[in-house]
Formats: sequence, structure tokens, C-alpha cells
Amino acid sequence: MTKFFTDHQERWITGIVLLAVVGFIGWIDNFFVMWAFLGLIYIFAFYEAMKLFKLVSPPAYFWAALLWIFAYFYPNPDDLFFLVAILFGASLAYLHNFDKKLIFPFLYPVSGILFFLILYEDFGIQAMFWLLVTVALTDIGAFFTGKAIGKTKFSDTSPNKTLEGVIGGITVATIFGTYAGLYIAPFWTALVVTLVTATASVFGDLFESYLKREAGVKDSGDLLPGHGGILDRIDGYLFGAPMMVIALRAFL
Repeated sequence: MTKFFTDHQERWITGIVLLAVVGFIGWIDNFFVMWAFLGLIYIFAFYEAMKLFKLVSPPAYFWAALLWIFAYFYPNPDDLFFLVAILFGASLAYLHNFDKKLIFPFLYPVSGILFFLILYEDFGIQAMFWLLVTVALTDIGAFFTGKAIGKTKFSDTSPNKTLEGVIGGITVATIFGTYAGLYIAPFWTALVVTLVTATASVFGDLFESYLKREAGVKDSGDLLPGHGGILDRIDGYLFGAPMMVIALRAFL
């Protein structure tokens, strides 16, 4: 066990620092601070996505930044992606002289990060904590279960993932994450919301693995020592956050 921590020392140090920062932001519990913090993540994630999709377009960064600024003032940020889609479709039809793939980074990660903001705005800091616990435990549970008993490959997209690990991760997250949700929802609602969020986060991680394989890279970036890029750290949350918002809206 000691060797495991020593071999991954850089990863653990980065993880502890990130957890401390996230905890501090949560302790402040202020909409502007949360918006600014998520905005920093948003810009780096957008940059990494542009590289993964092999896109070069300085104006795209301007529109992405403008969208996030607009999200601060607009009461329903989830509407904004549809606004982007309408404007993109209209511009493409009228001008038809730019890369159609420029919509991709607005699909991923922009739409997912907008749901982070929606989750905080609609359900508060307790929901953000619930999401953090659920996705983190899914990842941790999958890692240790896979190491212990994993034999069956889960998907060709990510050969190191095992079916046993995935099931173990979802199970651990559902058991313990449910209790984090009791601040917001009754037990059975919290259980279902945690289960579907944990399951979605698995495929968020798998989707980013797919993008990296398509791009021929190991990590989305090198901003976080031992972890890779921002997308490598938030991939599960980019699917988990929308799923949690959808489930909470459905059941509460």
C-alpha cells in the first residue's frame, strides 16, 4: 500500500490541492465566486477540447467566453446551448464557409459545464457536494474493484476498464453517495439520482477516452501534474452533472 502511494505521489498531491481548492470554493458558497471558478475550468476545458477536435479558430474562444458571461446573467443557462445551436445553424446556412466541427466543443465540454452552473443555481452547494462525492466514489470504487477482481474488459475504447470495476464503482458510489443526497431529496429519490449519475459518469470518462484515442493522445493536456488536463479530471462530471440535473427535475 505504501508503494502505491509513493508511486503516485504527484497524483495524490495534485488531488489534495484540488480538493482543498474545491472545498474552499464550496465553503464561500457565493454565486459569483462559483461562476468565476467554473469559468476558469470552462476556458481551459474548451482549449483542450479544441485541441482534441483538431480545431483552430480564435473567434470560437470569443464566442465561448461571451456565452459564459451571458450565463452569469441569464436565469436558465441550459437554454443557452440551444441558442448557440440556432445561431450556429443560421450562420452555417447563410455563410457556409467555416468548419462544421466547430459545434463540437460547444457540445463537449461547454454544455456539460453549463449544467454545473445550473446544478448550483437550482439546487445549491449541497447538490454540488453530492455530485462531487458520487463521481469521485465511482472513479475510486472502479479503480480499486478493478485492481482486486477485474477480469472482463468493459469496452475496447478503454482497455484498462473492467466490467467488474465499473459495477463496483457504481455500487460504492450509490451506497455512499445516496447519503450525500439526503440533504436535498428523500432516500429513494436520492438513491435513484445517485445511481443514474454514477452510471452517466462512467460513460463521461469513456467518452473522453474515445476522444483521446481519436486524437492519438494520452492526456487532454498537462495542466494538472499526475492527472493530465482539465478534461481528464472532469470527464465524469461532464456527463454526471447533466444527468443529476435531469433526474432531480424529474423526481423532485
